[in-house]
Amino acid sequence: MEGSGRMVVTAVGVNSQTGIIFTLLGAGGEEEEKKDKKAADGAAGSNATDSANTSLVNGKMQDGNVDASQSKAKQQDGAAAMEMQPLKSAEGGDADDKKKANMHKKEKSVLQGKLTKLAVQIGKAGLVMSAITVIILVLYFTVDTFVVNKKPWLPECTPVYVQYFVKFFIIGVTVLVVAVPEGLPLAVTISLAYSVKKMMKDNNLVRHLDACETMGNATAICSDKTGTLTTNRMTVVQAYVGDVHYKEIPDPSSINAKTMELLVNAIAINSAYTTKILPPEKEGALPRQVGNKTECGLLGFVLDLKQDYEPVRSQMPEEKLYKVYTFNSVRKSMSTVIKLPDESFRMYSKGASEIVLKKCCKILNGAGEPRVFRPRDRDEMVKKVIEPMACDGLRTICVAYRDFPSSPEPDWDNENDILNDLTCICVVGIEDPVRPEVPEAIRKCQRAGITVRMVTGDNINTARAIAIKCGIIHPGEDFLCLEGKEFNRRIRNEKGEIEQERIDKIWPKLRVLARSSPTDKHTLVKGIIDSTHTEQRQVVAVTGDGTNDGPALKKADVGFAMGIAGTDVAKEASDIILTDDNFSSIVKAVMWGRNVYDSISKFLQFQLTVNVVAVIVAFTGACITQDSPLKAVQMLWVNLIMDTFASLALATEPPTETLLLRKPYGRNKPLISRTMMKNILGHAVYQLTLIFTLLFVGEKMFQIDSGRNAPLHSPPSEHYTIIFNTFVMMQLFNEINARKIHGERNVFDGIFRNPIFCTIVLGTFAIQIVIVQFGGKPFSCSPLQLDQWMWCIFIGLGELVWGQVIATIPTSRLKFLKEAGRLTQKEEIPEEELNEDVEEIDHAERELRRGQILWFRGLNRIQTQIRVVKAFRSSLYEGLEKPESRTSIHNFMAHPEFRIEDSQPHIPLIDDTDLEEDAALKQNSSPPSSLNKNNSAIDSGINLTTDTSKSATSSSPGSPIHSLETSL
Repeated sequence: MEGSGRMVVTAVGVNSQTGIIFTLLGAGGEEEEKKDKKAADGAAGSNATDSANTSLVNGKMQDGNVDASQSKAKQQDGAAAMEMQPLKSAEGGDADDKKKANMHKKEKSVLQGKLTKLAVQIGKAGLVMSAITVIILVLYFTVDTFVVNKKPWLPECTPVYVQYFVKFFIIGVTVLVVAVPEGLPLAVTISLAYSVKKMMKDNNLVRHLDACETMGNATAICSDKTGTLTTNRMTVVQAYVGDVHYKEIPDPSSINAKTMELLVNAIAINSAYTTKILPPEKEGALPRQVGNKTECGLLGFVLDLKQDYEPVRSQMPEEKLYKVYTFNSVRKSMSTVIKLPDESFRMYSKGASEIVLKKCCKILNGAGEPRVFRPRDRDEMVKKVIEPMACDGLRTICVAYRDFPSSPEPDWDNENDILNDLTCICVVGIEDPVRPEVPEAIRKCQRAGITVRMVTGDNINTARAIAIKCGIIHPGEDFLCLEGKEFNRRIRNEKGEIEQERIDKIWPKLRVLARSSPTDKHTLVKGIIDSTHTEQRQVVAVTGDGTNDGPALKKADVGFAMGIAGTDVAKEASDIILTDDNFSSIVKAVMWGRNVYDSISKFLQFQLTVNVVAVIVAFTGACITQDSPLKAVQMLWVNLIMDTFASLALATEPPTETLLLRKPYGRNKPLISRTMMKNILGHAVYQLTLIFTLLFVGEKMFQIDSGRNAPLHSPPSEHYTIIFNTFVMMQLFNEINARKIHGERNVFDGIFRNPIFCTIVLGTFAIQIVIVQFGGKPFSCSPLQLDQWMWCIFIGLGELVWGQVIATIPTSRLKFLKEAGRLTQKEEIPEEELNEDVEEIDHAERELRRGQILWFRGLNRIQTQIRVVKAFRSSLYEGLEKPESRTSIHNFMAHPEFRIEDSQPHIPLIDDTDLEEDAALKQNSSPPSSLNKNNSAIDSGINLTTDTSKSATSSSPGSPIHSLETSL
């Protein structure tokens, strides 16, 4: 803002803040690869050029490498440097591997993994059952026809036999079709797609479908403070005016007119004229704040006092301001001098209360008159006004003024005299207020078993005060509030490396992380995700709006970016965008996420009941009566009901608040709980009992012809039509039962909130009537009488009663029930993640080895330099004695191009570029024309290599000069 600078020191590339952020985001990988390629090409090309240029190029390249390695070494020492360093070893692996891992992660979510496994298991069971069914039917028919009845295989009967075998095969295929739950992927997709569409109304724009489902398992939320938990609008909430401390905005009538005028002028004039409060863009929204946030808060205070600052500014335009002392970190205040109509001067001042109050010798009383303000009054004010405000997390600002006579005109450059003897007008407490809906949303999260943590760049006192207001921390609880520096100190060992065990000691109690860098946020999120401290793997959601939140958003299981205040980097790294920047929308996302899980479970409960019954009926019917009571086309209709329609009906259930009353399931939650298993088996028993009763005694109950053992092309029987109709009715009513999976009794609760469900149930019922009454031969149906229909519906209604009976049986008593649809620990971790761990170890080892290499190389160079100096002193000084050359030895040695090969064993340096350079240097025999302008030995035209014949000792292969010559 002021003063002059001589030098700007900038961090470049991966060392700058942006570089660190993009390295953590994994965007730096491609660029690094390109650089490596260029470097390799450069090295290859340089070998081909003529010798003089080669040594020059290689010399420079080597120099570059040394610089790079030195800068890396420099970066790695010092805790401050470590704090800013991107955690290379933390992410581990190549850019490509990372991309693959991310792709893998995006392709298959945990839920889809569980469903795939379950579907494969059910499919295999169905395949076995259908194969057994076909084999039994074929054997039964052959034995019965050719062995028991001793019928010969006549050529003219072959078509009939073939028809029988085809019929058996069709039955087998039908059993298989019914058994395989092809509706499962459809149910997941429908549920997710429906949720995503509905979440848009709840201000959640979902970018990745599976993020919606993952959010249901979330156990921790790391939230940014500014703009997410707070409104990002500085607001005056307390004021001390005219000897009164107002805990809220005072009533304008309670403030003296003189004081009010001074206050409005002081705020309106002594602030940047670019700072304004504009009317809201949308109706019902808050007024827009433009410019400095603190000044906007003060202007808002003027508006809250029913005053207007615009007329004051138009009366005193910016060009009329006599002198402005801008705000800087030394002054901690801003002052503006104006000329009054009587030629005298008035200075308005505002700034941090502890600074400005020290310069006040008067204060305005209730009548608007200045009274004496002694140091002891100030101490009392600090105790009674400023400290209580600070405890509430408020930033205190003092507004004051001073009048100067017109003559003699003060020396405006003498700041110490000018900014003194002020009269205090008021002290205000400013804060970025917590969004009104946040405390309730956080309470819901905590009730749902989700821990909310605040990670902010703000200072620890403000962060703690806001955390208490939000309900993140409660006084008396056991929690940790740390600053970034302290957090880093606790999680790193002596070498400055992050240790997971150390993070595990901190994160369970950590609630507030203040003054944190992007790397700290990323470290915390990674530490919680990788932790094995708890039985279940933690599922972490992160909210953020700035570019600096990008790495954490990307690393998190679910990243929430702000739609209004969020930057493009944050949105790109996120999974869900909150279009209203509101924390309570996250609670809606949790609700929808849990609802997706429940919807899939409801569908599974319904489908597996139908599966079990249909397969057993077809199989048993085939074994006993040589025919399935449910015909092929009927089975396909049942399959359509239980797969497509059911997935539509049950996957579109809207969420309820009750979903937030239970703890998170965790990633390893089985898809089919023991309660659901009880429901599936219970309803299957009811349905099988009634179907077999109808199959064997149905004809007597309804006084109709039996449909058993009917010949090949006989017309459809009423008997089998009743069985089919009853089966479908039972499925329809069981679909209502399937709406509840946690053993609730009221299965009709909220049924009318889901119009899709009601439409599908009624639609299926209507189509069933059409199929039975008018389906005829294609559907193997014979029209039924009204009383037969009533019986079918009555048996179907029995499902609802039976559901209540099942709900009465306590699940804990049924020890034999097992859960299903759980991923094993091994399946839960994708292969890439396992590889990544291995990579991490390798990477850490590589870092260690690189440290050793640098150390050896440093020692090697020092030894080399000492030897060269000695060599120059002993041998060369005789022949090259010149006054300049003595001073130039240091210049000569300052350049690492001069590598000395010695007769001592060479320490291997594991660095490809070095080896290439050495090779190139060794090939080189002629020296560069002018390698070092400062080196007078070379400048004076004396060629070192031709000088070697002067002394026999110097040219012997082991001597330092020989090695210098080789190196050159």
